Amino acid sequence: MLRRLALASAASLASLSALGAAAPASGEVLGPLPVPLPLLGSPDTLTVTVERSGNPAADGTFRLECRPERASGTHPRAQKACERLEALSEGGRDPFAPVPQGRMCTQQHGGPATAHVEGTWHGRPVDARFSRADGCEIGRWEELRPVLPMVRG
Repeated sequence: MLRRLALASAASLASLSALGAAAPASGEVLGPLPVPLPLLGSPDTLTVTVERSGNPAADGTFRLECRPERASGTHPRAQKACERLEALSEGGRDPFAPVPQGRMCTQQHGGPATAHVEGTWHGRPVDARFSRADGCEIGRWEELRPVLPMVRG
């Protein structure tokens, strides 16, 4: 058992010295390894589900992939939707942010339409719900057009 442990230690030292041969000759200590970043050019992928919009062509579940060079997926206006999301994201803004708590909203009803957006945007998870229950929610929906469809209340 002791001999096997000695052989394993010798093998470990040999592999460490081989690694040390690649180290800088000046004796400089290397810093920690960099944390891997998301792949450049990997798409932001969202699933957009719309219900009760009043337009059968707008209701359903659509996939939206936004890449730096082009948009794709089953979303009917993929390119325009990705461009809108990019514009709303300028300055680090979150295009999917909920209405801030405590905000006063007009008590108007914009119809029964609802939407759910989930996936990733700029490397962050998205799980946002939309309705047209009051003036703030209607404004939030309208700001996200054409990601969300036009709805007539």
